[in-house]
Amino acid sequence: MEVISGLSYFTIFLTLIYVLVVGTFIRGWTRIILYKRNDKVAKTKVSILIAARNEEDKIGKTINDLLAQDYDKSLTEIIVIDDHSTDKTAQIIASYSDQGIKLIQLNEANALNSYKKKAIQTAIGEATGALIITTDADCRMGPNWLKTIVNYYETNNYKMISAPVAYFEEKSFFERIQTLEFSYLIGLGASTIGNNNPSTCNGANLAYERKAFFDVGGFKGIDDLASGDDELLLHKMAALYEGKIGFLKNKDAIVYTHAKPTLIEFIQQRKRWASKSTRYKDKLVIVLGISIWLFNLSIIINALLAIVFPAGESLWFLLFQLICKIGIELIFLNNVTNFFKRKQLLVLLPIMNILHIIYFVYIGIAGNFGKYNWKDRMVK
Repeated sequence: MEVISGLSYFTIFLTLIYVLVVGTFIRGWTRIILYKRNDKVAKTKVSILIAARNEEDKIGKTINDLLAQDYDKSLTEIIVIDDHSTDKTAQIIASYSDQGIKLIQLNEANALNSYKKKAIQTAIGEATGALIITTDADCRMGPNWLKTIVNYYETNNYKMISAPVAYFEEKSFFERIQTLEFSYLIGLGASTIGNNNPSTCNGANLAYERKAFFDVGGFKGIDDLASGDDELLLHKMAALYEGKIGFLKNKDAIVYTHAKPTLIEFIQQRKRWASKSTRYKDKLVIVLGISIWLFNLSIIINALLAIVFPAGESLWFLLFQLICKIGIELIFLNNVTNFFKRKQLLVLLPIMNILHIIYFVYIGIAGNFGKYNWKDRMVK
């Protein structure tokens, strides 16, 4: 019983760390003020890059949204890279050639582990814009998306800009839970930028100077990893350009995409995201990541102990952990979901927590070992 008691009190320490960490997220998010676009006439030429593989049912809508942007067409370049699609993706992209859409088709004879980085690097090599903006082939955006990003860039002179991404058009309870959890992740990334310690971002809505990309060596050093075209590039940018990374908190800048319809697809996606953590160089981030993983593991252990020893103290420690976890996350997510206008999803927070704790512990292990399926290819 002394072992159990010692373990239980250790969970208090882990819980306090977690509350402190999320508290810094709250501070970082509130430090980023809502950006109001000004009337300055844009002068920056932009290259929008999309890496696409087997997206025949979505790529047309994305291209149509890009063509509908309220931005000077002479300053806009749209490049779509077909990554060895086996459906009609390439043909659909080519059908827009008369509207200025440039198609690049990858033709790699040898298998790669990072096709997406290869696609983006190839497109940047041919791009003529000073500002590179990446998004995905299944994303949607409003007509003011591009001019809002450029206005923010020209006003603040950032080297890299992370912008918000949100799930929409949910078709199930499972997808709505993902939307809430994804809002947490986007808010987390924004908060680290607000705290001037950029940690994560999303390549579905990311902008950076073309020159800065080459100044940091592009994807050199991270090009053997399938994922990380966004987050690991952010780390390289932040290391060279301190204070020159911004998060664009503006509703017109939101890019919308879809949650994963099945648990298998969700797990594969999160394994891909987690695989990037093997290349983190910031020791503080690594230590905090391990602490948060141990915190979630301790919740599972206390839950099991409470079942085996219902009259013991583990149940009270478990309740303490859950109350602290849900409470601090509610404060954080109240602010983030208010920005996305999805506060109604907060009622799902207790259920999301139960599922998230289990999957977080699993992904923390599975994401750092072995291979995963991405776009019908096994990568690592």
